[in-house]
Amino acid sequence: MSKDEVDIEASSAPLMEHLIELRQRLMWAVGGFFVAFLGCFYFAKQLFNFLVQPFKWAVEWAGLDHRNVDLIYTAPQEFFFTQIKIAMFGGLVIAFPLIAAQVYKFVAPGLYRNERHAFLPFLVASPILFLIGAALVYFFFMPMVMWFFLSMEQSGGEGQVSISLLPKVSEYLGLVMTLIFSFGLVFQLPVVTTLLARVGMVSADGLKEKRKYAIVFAFIAAAILTPPDPVSQIGLALPTILLYEISIITARMVEKQRAARESAKEAEEETESADTSKADLEEQGHGSMP
Repeated sequence: MSKDEVDIEASSAPLMEHLIELRQRLMWAVGGFFVAFLGCFYFAKQLFNFLVQPFKWAVEWAGLDHRNVDLIYTAPQEFFFTQIKIAMFGGLVIAFPLIAAQVYKFVAPGLYRNERHAFLPFLVASPILFLIGAALVYFFFMPMVMWFFLSMEQSGGEGQVSISLLPKVSEYLGLVMTLIFSFGLVFQLPVVTTLLARVGMVSADGLKEKRKYAIVFAFIAAAILTPPDPVSQIGLALPTILLYEISIITARMVEKQRAARESAKEAEEETESADTSKADLEEQGHGSMP
């Protein structure tokens, strides 16, 4: 039995102990989310003002500095539930490292040592990539989308009515959350494909062969996940295609590392076999001596 198998055997436990541990991990995860939720709800208005900043940048880009950035709500409870959504979204983002750590601690005893070492980098890379996608939305694509919508306003005058953009707080938050979630999800593509390449479910050559289908799927997914405007759709599709190309590179790197490990293992086995054969010959030689 190998050392990894011995470690897994030593960490095995009855079903009841697994259920107790699962309950404890869930309590830590839910407790962490609840604390983060309360903190975000307390600062919900400040967080909403932070999310409105891209709208202000879009107003400046559109040359409408003279106007105020106004949002409205048309139902008495609308802004209250908007704050709850902000608190849930922010609480999930803040508590994600704790939740992911609890999931890892629960499944780690059932993994081989090399699998645990391989899984940890992705546990760190996943939230970092999500934050990169969210930052891209906040600093670039959200202002671009709002600038596109602001360009449709009419100042009014002879033969024209005055048309101004007055977004509802719930609809504006829904737009921001949709874009952040979409970009954050797309930025997980290298992580997912690298994990699949490690277990042998995908290969770099297979990804290259399916590139044309991936490009079509990227634009279809962008059309579904983003609002019906060309700015956000193209803005999501192009990073998706770029990340797909990065995924091909990472899959190639994983394959090279696997080939190197297999070569080293084969060389080690050949060395052990040669040493065993040499020892057998020496033993036979000593046995045949008078």
